[in-house]
This record gives sequence, structure tokens and C-alpha cells, in this order.
Amino acid sequence: MSKEYKENSITLPGAISMGTGVMIGAGIFALTGQIAELAGPWFPLSFIAGAVVTAFSAYTYIKMSNAFPSAGGIAMILQKAYGPSTVAAGAALLMALSMVINESLVARTFASYVLRGLDVGQSEVLIPILGVGLIVFAYLVNVAGNKSVGLFSVVMAVIKVAGIGLFGAAALWASGISFKATGTGDDFGIAGFVASIALSILAFKGFTTITNSGAEITEPHRNVGRAIVISICICVVVYLLVALAVGSSLSLDKIIQTKNYSLAEAAEPALGSIGFYLTVLLAIVATASGLIASIFAVSRMLAMLTDMKLIPHSHFGMPGRIRDHTLVYTVVIAALLTVFFDLSRIASLGAFFYLVMDILIHWGVFRALRREIDASGWIMICAIVFDLVVLAALAILKWQQDPLIVYAAAIGMALVFIFEYWFLSRAGPPPEHEHHGNH
Repeated sequence: MSKEYKENSITLPGAISMGTGVMIGAGIFALTGQIAELAGPWFPLSFIAGAVVTAFSAYTYIKMSNAFPSAGGIAMILQKAYGPSTVAAGAALLMALSMVINESLVARTFASYVLRGLDVGQSEVLIPILGVGLIVFAYLVNVAGNKSVGLFSVVMAVIKVAGIGLFGAAALWASGISFKATGTGDDFGIAGFVASIALSILAFKGFTTITNSGAEITEPHRNVGRAIVISICICVVVYLLVALAVGSSLSLDKIIQTKNYSLAEAAEPALGSIGFYLTVLLAIVATASGLIASIFAVSRMLAMLTDMKLIPHSHFGMPGRIRDHTLVYTVVIAALLTVFFDLSRIASLGAFFYLVMDILIHWGVFRALRREIDASGWIMICAIVFDLVVLAALAILKWQQDPLIVYAAAIGMALVFIFEYWFLSRAGPPPEHEHHGNH
């Protein structure tokens, strides 16, 4: 594309750091307690199941990114699979919205850990204020450009992977590796465990950040796939280690009670006050770097959708490039979600949007492109089946517990596709022009 996308501006370590930055920021600190609430004592296994489903899912993205690396990433995959259609545009917008939803999830998690570290109650006023403050900070870092994001991501990823790994090992050692989060209540059945996998998948979806920066990564035909695989492997080890550490330090009831900041709560009995404050500091670092990486990716994706004429664009009087404007749109939407939604609803909404988009990706590539990219069809079918099972379990459980979020997800997705149909009908189908980046 134009000067907005800089080839070879992100190294392999930088791409891995971006992926792990998004995943660890949301996965461990934001979702551990939420997953335990659904899966019960089996929550560490939920992370493993989520990694397995993600591995099947990542196959499609890796094969497409290796064949057609693009700064548009998922938008490029969808347009190649479905053409310049309502399905392609709607699914791409669902992906972008799921990433923005994830940003609000991470922002509220940051605020929860800050307040716990200050020994202040979980104020419904202070949490959105602090969350929006972090979003503004992430915006300022992104304004500085790719090199700043890449360097910041590398430094933060090294700090938090080492720190969180140390936390997990130390907490397990201090607790004598005895798992306390046991229980067999009626609330934790197979349906709850399967539904929890939807949130575990969210903990790994940061690999799509790498896909969306494909053409900007050095040697993209090789390094996009490498970065995705390495990021997922790093994260599954870290997630399992920390989940076991939390389960060895706290009872299941306590994990659920403190689900918004469960790692900090687990650190205190295992490691004392010093360990507690270090864990809070790690949470702040992890969530901040994860948000920066996510905003970087989603603003790129929205700029690509605009350039592909799949979504409308207005400058609203702002100077600069389209990517500068989509960066503003991203942080504004994330800030609004941070103010108006709690963590559980944010996580569920993000899972619904992401899983539907993921199913459409696999089906489109399976139907139209698998021979062109020399991909195995049965792996894609498995990915679709896994997504459908997890999506159905989450929808049924949430319908019983919180039907409002099911309505919100269904209405939101319907509005996305209706809006895209209306926009494309008025504007005329966009040309299937060249996909931007290195092909």
C-alpha cells in the first residue's frame, strides 16, 4: 500500500512480542477468574483445550499469510475467500470489533489491578476512569509509529513473560504444589467447561495481531507463521503454569470472588506482600503492553478496510492519514465500551464476535482457496466444528445466566451485516483490486 505501511518495519522478535503481548495481557490477568467461574476446578485444563482449538484455527491463518502476506491480514483473507461482498466486509468488521472489545477488557483489568494494589475497593467510577486513561496512553505510544510499538512490545514482552513465569514457579513452590481450587458443585458441569473454552480461545486470539501486520514483518512468507506458532507455544506454557499457581494458592470460591484480579490475590498467600505488589506491577505492565499492541493492529485493519472500500470513512475535520483517523476511532470505541460494560459481559461479547468471524474465515478458505494454498481441508473442518461446539455451549450458558448479552451479541452482529449490505449497495461493490502488502 502507500507509505502508511512500512515493509520490514517489524522483526520476527517484534512480531512474536506483539502476539504474546496481546495474548498474555488479556489471557492471564483478564480471563483466569472468568474462566474459573465457568469451568470450576478444571480451569487449568480449559487453557490447554483453548490452545488445541486455537492450533487448528491458526492453521488457516498461517497458510493464507504464508501465501499472501498482507498489512490487511484478515480483511485480505476474507476478500480472497468471498470477494468484495457483504459477508467479507461484515466478518472483517466483526474481527475489528472483537479486537476493540478485547481492548476494553484489558483496560478494565488494568484498572482492577491498580485499585487492588492501592488497596482501594473496586469502584465503578474509578475503574472506567483508569481504563480510559490507559487507552489514551496506548494511543500516544501508537502515534509515535511502528518502531516505537515494536521496541516497546519487545521490552515489555520479555519483562512480563519472565516475570509471570517466575511468579508461577514461585507460587507453586511456596504452596507445595498442592491444588486447592477443588470442588464438584452442580454449577460446574461439562457444559460450563466447554463454554469456558470460548474465553480461553480469547486468551490466544492475539495471534491474529501478527496476521494483521503480515506485510510489515521481515520475510513475511516465513516469519508470519513462525511468529504465530512461537507465540501460541509461549503462551500455553505461561498460562498453564500460572493457572496451576493460582489454583494452588486460592480456593475455587476465592478465585471466583476475586475474578477481576485473581493473580494478585493468589500472590499474597503464596509470596507475601512483596510478591503481591510485584504481581500487581506485572499486571500493569502486561495489560498496558497488550493494549498498545492491540490498538496498533486494529487501527491498521480498519485503515485497510477503508482502503478496500469495505467500510465508509469520514475525516470529521481531522488532519493526517486514514490510519491516524482509524486510530482515533479505535480508542474512542474502546473507551466507550470500557465505561459501559463490565468484564464478564465484555469477555462474552468478544467471544461471540470472534468465533462467528473465525467460522466464516475457515469456511471461506475451505470452500474457495484450500487447493490454491495447498491446505488440508480436514483441519479446517475440525476448526469449524470446534468453534461451533464452543459457541453453542457459551450461548446456551449465557442464555440461562445473562440473556441480555446474548441479545446484545445477536443484535450487534445483525446490525454489522445489515450496515455492510446497505453501505455496499449504495456505494456499489468495491473492485477486487490488489491486496496490499507483499504477495
